[in-house]
Amino acid sequence: MTPTLLELRGVSKTFRRRSALGGDHAVVPAVADVSLSVEAGEIVALVGGSGAGKSTVGRMVLGLEPPDEGEVVFDGRDLAGMSELELRRVRQEMHLVFQDPYQSLHPGMRIGEVVEEPLVIAKVERQERKPRVLAALEEAGIKPGDNFVERFPHQLSGGQRQRVAMARALVSHPRLVVADEPTSMLDASLCAGILEVILDMRERQGTAFIFITHDLAVARYVSDRMIVMSEGRVIEKGPTETVIDCPCEEYTRLLLAASEGKLDEVEAMAAKAG
Repeated sequence: MTPTLLELRGVSKTFRRRSALGGDHAVVPAVADVSLSVEAGEIVALVGGSGAGKSTVGRMVLGLEPPDEGEVVFDGRDLAGMSELELRRVRQEMHLVFQDPYQSLHPGMRIGEVVEEPLVIAKVERQERKPRVLAALEEAGIKPGDNFVERFPHQLSGGQRQRVAMARALVSHPRLVVADEPTSMLDASLCAGILEVILDMRERQGTAFIFITHDLAVARYVSDRMIVMSEGRVIEKGPTETVIDCPCEEYTRLLLAASEGKLDEVEAMAAKAG
C-alpha cells in the first residue's frame, strides 16, 4: 500500500481586507472545510475557476499560510506543531512552481545560480552542485545545460523560463511539488513539454504533485486523481477518468465543456446554472 504523504483535514481559511473607503475589514472566506490526501508519487489535480480557493490550498500545503481551522499533515506530522527550524527543513522536501516563472526566477541571477539556489539552502557540498544543476536543466529540456547556465532569465523564451523553473524543482529531489497553473501561460506545444517533465519527474524521482489548474483537459493528461473546487469548497473528487467521463456536478460539466472549447455548450450551461 502506497503511504500517504500529505493530508489536509478540514482546513479553512478566511482573509480580512479593508474596504476601498477605509471602513471595517471585509471578511473573505477563501477555503472552507477542505479535506484531501496525496500519496507518495501521486499526481492530484486541484481544479476550479478563478477564486475557487485552489492557490490558497497550495499555500497552506507549503506552510506559507496557516489554516484558521483544521490540520495540514505532511509525512505524519502536523505543520502547525513544528518549530520554525523544523518547518524550514520540511519545506526543503517541498517545492512551488508558479504560473509565471518571473515570480520564481530572480532577474538578476544567472540561470545556473537560480537552479543551484535550493542546493545552497540545503547545504549541499559545492562540488556536487554543478553536476546536479546541469543534469536538472537537461532533464527539464534545457539542452545543453552548459549553454544556459551563464544566461539571465530575460534572455530566455517563456517556455524556456518555465523549464528552468522545473529544473529548479528537479534539482533538490523534493517529495512534493505544488505546481500552480504552470502551463496556463504557454501554448499547446510548450504546455505538452512541461507536462512531460512533470510525468518524467514522478517516474524518475517518485515526486508527488498537487497540480493546480482551471483546465480539465490538461488535468486529465497529467493526473491520477482530480479534486474539483468551487467557492472554497470541494464539490467533487475521484479518479481522474471517472470525474471526466461521469461528472456528477453541473459545475464540473461546465469546466469540462470550457476545456474542450464547446462555447455554445458553456453558454447554455451557464444560463441554466444562473
